[in-house]
Amino acid sequence: MIPLVDCSIDISCSKNPSEDSTKLEYAITNIFGNLDIQTSKYALKASSKSLETLTKIHESITNHNTKKIYHRILNDNLSENSTWFYINKQAAFVNNVAVCEHEDESPLGPIKVMLYSKNIQRIIEWLIS
Repeated sequence: MIPLVDCSIDISCSKNPSEDSTKLEYAITNIFGNLDIQTSKYALKASSKSLETLTKIHESITNHNTKKIYHRILNDNLSENSTWFYINKQAAFVNNVAVCEHEDESPLGPIKVMLYSKNIQRIIEWLIS
């Protein structure tokens, strides 16, 4: 069950000259659902105030037994009321969630997911539960 916690989620990725904005939007909506995506020449950005946006990632963590990896990454990147993680852009395009431990693991750059909340620990607990 998704906790009732105030949060803000920012999703962003770089847009390389060889990439099609439509395909990048498709990759983001595959994983995060129908969000309002802002596109510029060099990046795509989206945001949400609902943890439902992370449902597919939560399910992937549960189904692929990646709880320890996410737990470590989310806690390593924890800073007061925020944390973040990367997912592979190419995997997202084919409707798969693949966490990246480092930015260079995704050849065209990853999708960065930033989480903000006064109850960030509760969000981390839910994601990896």
